[in-house]
Amino acid sequence: MYPSDDSPTYGIFVKNQVEAIKQYNHQVDIAVVKDPRMGKLFVLKKYLIWFLKVISILLFKGRKYDIIHAHYVFPSGLFGLLFKKLYGTKLVVTAHGGDIDKMSKKGPFFFNQTKNILKKANHVIAVGEELKREINETFGIEPEKISVLNMGVNREVFKPIEKDKAKVELNQPLDKFSVLFVGNYIKAKGLIELLDAYNMLKKKYPFIELHLIGATKQEEFKKELDEKIESEQIKDVKIHSTKNQQQLAKWMAAADLFVLPSYIEGFGLVALEAMSVRTPVVGSKVGGLAYLLQDGSGVLVEAQNTDSLRKGMENIITNKDLQKQLIDKGEEKAQENDQRILLNKLFTIYEKL
Repeated sequence: MYPSDDSPTYGIFVKNQVEAIKQYNHQVDIAVVKDPRMGKLFVLKKYLIWFLKVISILLFKGRKYDIIHAHYVFPSGLFGLLFKKLYGTKLVVTAHGGDIDKMSKKGPFFFNQTKNILKKANHVIAVGEELKREINETFGIEPEKISVLNMGVNREVFKPIEKDKAKVELNQPLDKFSVLFVGNYIKAKGLIELLDAYNMLKKKYPFIELHLIGATKQEEFKKELDEKIESEQIKDVKIHSTKNQQQLAKWMAAADLFVLPSYIEGFGLVALEAMSVRTPVVGSKVGGLAYLLQDGSGVLVEAQNTDSLRKGMENIITNKDLQKQLIDKGEEKAQENDQRILLNKLFTIYEKL
């Protein structure tokens, strides 16, 4: 996963890390997939191109690397093992969630490949505590070999902006309470539940509006969303295409509430980015998101539960004291997860290999 002109936010967290590492005068080469489309032909084409690039690097430049850092366990880590076997290169693998929660569960082959990569890697990074626990318990990887380290938030981009100022710059009405979702348009992001919860709240609080920003990874599901909004006459829902990081920061700053109702979530970086611009967050009690929003940093709701989501959103819409509490706690969490701090931790991992 890596962003492109057509998909500027696809895997942006990987690019952010790469660019930050380069600022410390380290040489970094990449072999990445830049196309988020998921149709069978798209998948075959993009992974074939990626495979050929990795093999080319392996054959002609493989000896020069000190470390291979593979994002996502399978299949990325599998190629990392080739560098380790042929040249003795140290291998670090970052598990992001879907590779453990979904990919490894597709069948025995994928489970065994995932386990083999995790066992043979020199170090494993999990983006959340829950993910670390699953890697330890399901795949038998000793805890000492696993570090919990998320990608961190770039606070030079995701910085607080006065909310009314951000709304004016985006041509948003100042008298509306803006609810924002950012993520891929897929069912697992909880978008059906979000539309249902919002629709109920809209009838009670007509001053709210909903903005969805994301990439269409599943054409059929995007069509389902559009048809649902039209057939149920859900008012004031605006669907946007992907935005670059600077634009996204402004949209998050303009929002009065950020919602991430995912079914699974390795960490939930977009929620942290919303906290960083001082916007309250509602999120599902799943994976790393449950840890990120605990202790009053956000409002946790049950996944795939429209009523729980509705109540969580309503609590923030109607309670200004709660809004302030979440903003203050979210700021603390953003400071703890500043990209610069976490990058130093990553360098420590590299140095100990």
